[in-house]
Amino acid sequence: MAQMTPEELQHLAEEVLAAQGFSQPQSTAIAAMMVAGQRDDCASHGIYRLLGIVKTLKAGKVVPDAEPRIEDVAPAIVRVDAGGGFSPLAFHAGLPLLEAKARACGLAALTINNCVHFSALWVEMEALTARGLVALACNPTQAYVAPAGGRRPLFGTNPIAFGWPRPEGQPFVFDFATSAVARGEIELHRRAGKALPEGWGVDAEGAPSSDARTVLEEGAMLTFGGHKGSALSAMIELLAGPLIGDLTSPESSAVDAGAGGLPYHGELILAFDPQRFLGAAVGDYQQRAEQLFAGIEAQGARLPSQRRYQARARNTTRGWVEVPDELLADVRALLPG
Repeated sequence: MAQMTPEELQHLAEEVLAAQGFSQPQSTAIAAMMVAGQRDDCASHGIYRLLGIVKTLKAGKVVPDAEPRIEDVAPAIVRVDAGGGFSPLAFHAGLPLLEAKARACGLAALTINNCVHFSALWVEMEALTARGLVALACNPTQAYVAPAGGRRPLFGTNPIAFGWPRPEGQPFVFDFATSAVARGEIELHRRAGKALPEGWGVDAEGAPSSDARTVLEEGAMLTFGGHKGSALSAMIELLAGPLIGDLTSPESSAVDAGAGGLPYHGELILAFDPQRFLGAAVGDYQQRAEQLFAGIEAQGARLPSQRRYQARARNTTRGWVEVPDELLADVRALLPG
């Protein structure tokens, strides 16, 4: 297992992206997102994603030098056209106006259209909670997941994320796929030759399968919680697809046309300003929320993201992150010469 500082990993990722033709702003934003994942021990959204990013580029499914275009749509809506580029730069382009609109209206929406997506939504949630805003985000992906009672891919992994700023310490954040597990986790199982746990996927006939290749290439992933996860997944398809004028997961798969690229779609982000909602009573909401969090922890339960925050603290203190040797070799192989 290789040990690298976050700065070394950021430099390596930017070097690979630049060598592949990505612009400097795109490279910096993409690399920072992956390094954040690696720093927090989120391997499925860490430096491993470079492999899929380059594959998507070589398939002609992403614009490496895209410049996001910001459109002020309405008093509480901002749209960013990612121009076929990856989503991190588009998010950062729209963030200042989203914040300003949330401060003015109490609630504002950012839609990111025409983007290619690989990233974890919790990074965006933390960017908003750092500004004192409550946040919610969701997006479709490609058709990987069967609806409850079905056996053919229709939904995406369709993540949903939420962020709540806290007066002390890290924010309350969750970010999870409405599929039983993120697709990247299954891909990592395939790389490692590991069997899948029960409930992650089915084969082409709808029978449970523990084989990652079968689930990824022939069958389908499953939603979490049966019909409940399936309904949430359908909701996300609608909110971050037709509502914002972008693609559903089956439409995104049609655009990919079997190239194996990362998903092309849109994203919906909502930002709430507690000060606007509550005025002078804003301090009360924080106190009552903290009582709720204390009640959770008093029962021995952990809050979402606690393991991720612990990994961040540990890796920050020691000054380095771990990268599997085989993965690091695959990443360095993307450099010229």
